[in-house]
Amino acid sequence: MDPLECTRCERSGVEGIATPPFPTDLGRRIQEEICADCWEEWKQRQMLLINHYGLKLQEAQARDFLYANLSSFLFAEGEASAEIDTSKEGKVDWQANP
Repeated sequence: MDPLECTRCERSGVEGIATPPFPTDLGRRIQEEICADCWEEWKQRQMLLINHYGLKLQEAQARDFLYANLSSFLFAEGEASAEIDTSKEGKVDWQANP
């Protein structure tokens, strides 16, 4: 994999990810524009969002929520990322919709 300039962190000559994470245009864009470090940061954030909001990934609304946050996190596109309020840890209403 050739070094790239990461769209998110703006570092040059960094390592990208080996394969697109999704078989879509978005997956190819991530592979071409996002470094491996920023992709790992997103995976950690994604896990936090899934756990914090109790997302059920079989539901289209949950997947749309994650894709919107991915675009915001990696490409600064769309609305601001969802917040994770750690002051309410252990008090999240798992039935609430994000």
